[in-house]
Amino acid sequence: MAVCIAVIAKENYPLYIRSVPSQNELKFHYTVHTSLDVVEEKISAVGKAMADQRELYLGLLYPTEDYKVYGYVTNSKVKFVIVVDSSNTSLRDNEIRSMFRKLHNSFTDVMCNPFYNPGDPIQSKAFDGMVSGMMVQVS
Repeated sequence: MAVCIAVIAKENYPLYIRSVPSQNELKFHYTVHTSLDVVEEKISAVGKAMADQRELYLGLLYPTEDYKVYGYVTNSKVKFVIVVDSSNTSLRDNEIRSMFRKLHNSFTDVMCNPFYNPGDPIQSKAFDGMVSGMMVQVS
């Protein structure tokens, strides 16, 4: 499963980043922020190809030696980034899509909360619990 999950605001600042193991947190912050350039590139390429019909799932953004980085963009330009371990070859594209769908649904629930101010860091326990379920369990 995922080793890092991030939600990035429209203005490219992090709303939520969670990684396992926590000692690699800075490395994952760097990986997520470098992936934003690829996300912007793919969004602009898709925007030129199809004016109003847009695929939210961006697919594999880039592979590194240790990890694979996948991207997803909502209609409101909020970006989701999931980093998975490259050694996990059993993870298929459909499973990554379903992880993004689940993340998007949970994010929508956070946004529907009347006490949440859009743009603030996400501190929802329900959202955190859903993300925890998608993360790799480190013993």
